[in-house]
Amino acid sequence: MVNEREARILIHVIGTGGHEQLVDAVVDTGYTASLTLPPSLIQSLMLQWQKVDRGTLADGSECLFDVYEADVVWDGEVQRLLVSEADTDPLVGMSLLSGYELRMEVCSQGKLEITPLLV
Repeated sequence: MVNEREARILIHVIGTGGHEQLVDAVVDTGYTASLTLPPSLIQSLMLQWQKVDRGTLADGSECLFDVYEADVVWDGEVQRLLVSEADTDPLVGMSLLSGYELRMEVCSQGKLEITPLLV
């Protein structure tokens, strides 16, 4: 749904030891990776740390991010992906949307659709 000028989707994230969470995330077409989650959610899902990565923020500055591994249910299938830790609202980025069409009505209570591309 598009609300208050943000496109938001619910994404099912699966951590370690059976910890799961339905996450309300902002679709961010300027974010090139897959998913960000705040530290508190990473901790509650007991995600496994993988590495430190460097990213460029919207203002052009560079930042180091801790990166974790998680499973998400995407298009009905479980996918393993890397999750960047960011102390902000969760973001879904372009890597997760790759291979899909994103359509949205940019108005209050607008519809948002993500459908697989037919290739």
